Amino acid sequence: MPFATNLQKMTRSSSGLRTAKGLLMSAYEAVLAVWWREFIVYTREKERAVSSVVTPLIWLLAFGAGLGASISVAGLNYQEFIFPGILAMNVLFTSMFYGMYVVWDKKLDVLKEILIAPQPRWVAFMGKCLGGLSICAVQASILMLAGWLFMGIPVTPSNYLYTLAGALLFGIGSSSLGLFIGAKLNSPDSFSLVMSFVMWPLFLTSGALYPIEHLPSYLQVLVHVNPMAYGVDLMRGALLGAWTFGPMLDVGVLLLFGALFFWLGKEAFERISLG
Repeated sequence: MPFATNLQKMTRSSSGLRTAKGLLMSAYEAVLAVWWREFIVYTREKERAVSSVVTPLIWLLAFGAGLGASISVAGLNYQEFIFPGILAMNVLFTSMFYGMYVVWDKKLDVLKEILIAPQPRWVAFMGKCLGGLSICAVQASILMLAGWLFMGIPVTPSNYLYTLAGALLFGIGSSSLGLFIGAKLNSPDSFSLVMSFVMWPLFLTSGALYPIEHLPSYLQVLVHVNPMAYGVDLMRGALLGAWTFGPMLDVGVLLLFGALFFWLGKEAFERISLG
């Protein structure tokens, strides 16, 4: 009897492990399915892909080749100096506006079909977050290639990988923030309005377009509490070797920013009403 009892317990335990493994694989496959859908939608919207790359290049030409043609900052010409900032701007705008698709998915009932599937809701959030990061990686790579070919930005295989890692680290937080806001809102107009109030202050107080060392004290406070400032500094340091805060502080702040809004975004998806 003891042997039979132990065998039964072992069988139940083995069955439980197989069930847990099956659920884990099922959730993993569901995340990949959501991610693949988001990436396919992006590749089919050619205008969106083109405009998301052309707009930063216009900023670079307007400010770098125009306004900053005769300006040098920290031993760099101005176009080189602002290139990582424009790269961070592209990551911010792309990843945060990605939350707009959550609002449209609500209106078209696509999100409802995903959320009523027999999977935890974090699967939808994780898949969409990975979709946003994939798009950011593609666009950042295209921008760095364009900067190297046409603007003489010193992109090498090693600093490309470090800069891309910095862009994705910043993209985790900004994508999660965009998805968090998209989960809370039901109107595209409301989303656009909120985004304007969030993105532009983040961008303009990040040091993307100017050095922050000589700013007045009240602006220094805004810069130091702005997570994008650390994303810009991490990418500028990785690409050009010019640091303001240092890599350890940059990575630490971005990890905290990403973890906070990843958790908030996941919780917001858990509370989305399907009514």
